[in-house]
Amino acid sequence: MLALGYKASAEQFGPRRLLSYALEAEACGFDSVAVSDHFQPFRHTGGHAPAALPWLGALAVQSDRIRFGTSVSTPTLRVHPSIMAQSFATIASLAPGRVWLGVGTGESMNEVPALGIAWPRFAERLERLAEAVELMRLLWTEDRVTYDGTYYRTANATVYDKPDRPVPILIAAAGAKAARFAGAEGDGYITTSGKPLELYTETLLPALEQGARDAGRGPAAERMLEVKVSYERDPARAAEECRFWGALALPAESKQGIDDPLELERLAEQEHVHAESRFILTGDPDELCDRVAPYVDLGFRHLVFHSPAPDQSRFLELFAADALPRLRERFG
Repeated sequence: MLALGYKASAEQFGPRRLLSYALEAEACGFDSVAVSDHFQPFRHTGGHAPAALPWLGALAVQSDRIRFGTSVSTPTLRVHPSIMAQSFATIASLAPGRVWLGVGTGESMNEVPALGIAWPRFAERLERLAEAVELMRLLWTEDRVTYDGTYYRTANATVYDKPDRPVPILIAAAGAKAARFAGAEGDGYITTSGKPLELYTETLLPALEQGARDAGRGPAAERMLEVKVSYERDPARAAEECRFWGALALPAESKQGIDDPLELERLAEQEHVHAESRFILTGDPDELCDRVAPYVDLGFRHLVFHSPAPDQSRFLELFAADALPRLRERFG
């Protein structure tokens, strides 16, 4: 079954406004809400970064139907996996059966400034994530957990308010090694749109499936795709509204190791990047269906739409009026 979600962009909006948009998304008929978990945004001017964990608690008690979770959190450095496990146990207890935890290896901009540390190499970050996933699952299912890992240790730790079922863990991956880990250990997989199709068909999805086979398990139960779309009938307006997200379009080599939102903003302006290149620009529901069809054919059945619009209420109303029905009609 196809699930259609809304991306609550914590980098662009403050906590109250973001919460109101998430509740509007539920009222408009979206199936889910995914929130970013950032300590700092990609842009200083006009940027925001409300804390995801208390925000999700507010959404849990004010929403009625939608599934929701992070896309994505890093339960390895800024937040210890024991605290992440306790927090999500509480959130899931407030909204039973409606919560997932999306995790990844992280970005330096969210960890280095907050902790004053050197950014670990990728291999260490993936090792930390593997331990964190194992420890969180233990804390959701057992009492008095003593864990002795390379990076994390607990001594008779108990999460006293556990959800009825362990929280599903969806693992984000943009490369083969992380995708193999997601296949081996994840309850689901998260990635983003806009990459060359060959990256999904030749690298990411084969690695995901190989990881599952190597672990002796079936494929991940859920494949979530964040779809960046500027849905607006005026093409010029659709392109203009992407400008806030200029840093997303910077080449990887230009932003490697940069963890200062002011510097990312400066680079995006200096290099005159075209942020709209990362988004589908359309106000035509049939064109949107055509653009997302290759992803649906690859097994992505949970599509989370990320709009750059400063007026998210307008986006939600417009998208719900003609795009949601057409997507459901075409893809079921």
